[in-house]
Amino acid sequence: MKIILSIIFIILSIQASELVDSNTCKACHPTIYSEFYDSSHRKASIFENKVHKGMWDLHPDKQKESYTCAQCHTPTDLELLKNLDENKKALPEQNNIQTQEAISCAYCHSIKDVESHGKLNKNVSSLKDKVFYSANEEHRDQKDKEFKDEVSLFGMMKEKSGSPFHKIDYSNDNFYTGKMCMGCHSHMQNDNNFDLCRVEEKGSSSEETNCISCHMPKIAGTATSIKITKEHRYHGFANGSKNQELLAKYINIDLKENSNNFEVSIKNEASHNLFLQPLRLAQLKVNILRDDKTIALETQSFARIIGKDGKATMPWLADSEVKNNMIKANEKRVINYDFKLQTNDKIEVIFGYYTVNPKMIEKLNLQDDEESKKFNILFSKYFYAK
Repeated sequence: MKIILSIIFIILSIQASELVDSNTCKACHPTIYSEFYDSSHRKASIFENKVHKGMWDLHPDKQKESYTCAQCHTPTDLELLKNLDENKKALPEQNNIQTQEAISCAYCHSIKDVESHGKLNKNVSSLKDKVFYSANEEHRDQKDKEFKDEVSLFGMMKEKSGSPFHKIDYSNDNFYTGKMCMGCHSHMQNDNNFDLCRVEEKGSSSEETNCISCHMPKIAGTATSIKITKEHRYHGFANGSKNQELLAKYINIDLKENSNNFEVSIKNEASHNLFLQPLRLAQLKVNILRDDKTIALETQSFARIIGKDGKATMPWLADSEVKNNMIKANEKRVINYDFKLQTNDKIEVIFGYYTVNPKMIEKLNLQDDEESKKFNILFSKYFYAK
């Protein structure tokens, strides 16, 4: 009890001007804050994301001194957004907001609704002071839940509820589906009205399976230090470049042996195409281990390459798809190998991806970035010939 009272005293002493600071949230949400701190959301700016910086350094808007990526990559930087809106010089500066608060806890939990637009959706933030949205089925009808002692079993049981620092609105339906993610993750078009990326929004409409349930799954550990819970939503945000092991369960790979050949099937059980970012390159690698030899079969690649006039270009120039053999939502792709297996052959099947297509590494000046050059393994399994 003394520990809880101490935490409450510290929180109530914090000035209101620090509300946007995610470090403030750490007092009551240490586990969630730790996950957030290592996430792609916290590292969304050009100062923390080398791939984004590589792309921005080549973007024509940099020469115009207009950081047009701010709406999604640094929405917490209100001064930068204001300058953009007023058509003033708007370039990101290496400050605390850009390096620690690019997409802050308070920002995401203040998203009231999402406006649909052709080129890019827009988040509508709540104007309520110290009221944050969250999801909890038990309290879904409560809009302004406050910190208090909850009594049960005829007064014999007491436990803390709510937060001493802010009110909680559990009534926002967008936090029970994945709609609150659709302001930034739905789609993006360039000036040629060409889709650089697009997610089928029907995948965000279900309360059973959506963006949050897949990319922020429930894992063991308490959500807060005030009221101990068995589990919490993972705030490391599993995606194509971070914590991808949490997404591996949505890829099902199997092998079928025939008399003179064999086939490997890849089932994408996600509600959207396997990889949405055009920079990604997925690959299937198959090796036959026979006696003391390793026979490497041809690597199969899967990508969505965008460009113009049949040639790959940077995103702002693209007006069409040059190639697209990416595995689609709920698709089962079967790859045939014209290779006769022998009894006791050991077949190694590896499926993974590059965060950045190796052909783009030098273009984006990422030669020294090991993470960008790394082949990330999502699935690895040995099969045995009969």
